[in-house]
Amino acid sequence: MRNKFVLVGIITLFCCVNGLAQLSLPRESQRAEVAQVIGDTRVSLVYHRPNVKAREVWGTKIVPYGEVWRTGANENTTFEVNRDVKINGQTLPAGKYGLHTIPNKDEWTIIFNKVNNEWGSFKYDVKQDALRVTAKPVKAEFQETMSLGFENIKATTAAVAVRWENLRVPFTVDVVGVNDRTLTEIRKQMSNLKADDVRTPVQAANWVYSQKMTASYAEAIGWLDAALKIRETPNALGVKAYLLAESGKKTEAIAAAERAVQMAKAMTPAGNTTDLEKRLAEWKSGK
Repeated sequence: MRNKFVLVGIITLFCCVNGLAQLSLPRESQRAEVAQVIGDTRVSLVYHRPNVKAREVWGTKIVPYGEVWRTGANENTTFEVNRDVKINGQTLPAGKYGLHTIPNKDEWTIIFNKVNNEWGSFKYDVKQDALRVTAKPVKAEFQETMSLGFENIKATTAAVAVRWENLRVPFTVDVVGVNDRTLTEIRKQMSNLKADDVRTPVQAANWVYSQKMTASYAEAIGWLDAALKIRETPNALGVKAYLLAESGKKTEAIAAAERAVQMAKAMTPAGNTTDLEKRLAEWKSGK
């Protein structure tokens, strides 16, 4: 009887300790996080990285064809965006998703599921899918450890690629409406400028020019004119010259550019006006 009580005590003690703490052991397929800002939108992925370990991966019991795969190991892979985006041209609302895939030899299905906190894909429910798109696998250099990463990053787009063994499977993330949101924020700042702030209008106008937002050129020139009334600077005059030229006002553009060059060369040290002088010569020649 005494031994029975001792056994019960040991079991109770074990249960209490187990309830208080769990061992945190290194995993064979280690956790990874990768994030990228595309335009004004943050895209992040969290996944676990299995290794090939001299196995054949695709179309085997490791990753069978035609079955939902967690796209990694351990917990389901997650894909999170803080704004609406387009995935391969289809809209995915802002949020955090379980990222699953269905690999096949010639085409993969990429799945964004509303459930993002399960172990693997074992409880995957197709009814919770927010979006499905297809992607083409392509041959790639051998890679021992699976990866998810960003490639071909541009102003408002990037590719996310699954890479493992001898395959690369990319899909595109496209951020829509960046310029409109940025312009709205610029307008807010323009309405609350400090009296001596001549730098912000130049930055804003230069951004409008760099993005070729022609419908906003006149507005950008207005920002520069307000700054130039406070203080003339070569930068403000130069940006104004470019905007005027592309608006078809070559005579005004030439006058602004000549003034910018004159001011820049009178500075110590002199400002670099090589590009502006080249454009000035083109405008004068009628180009």
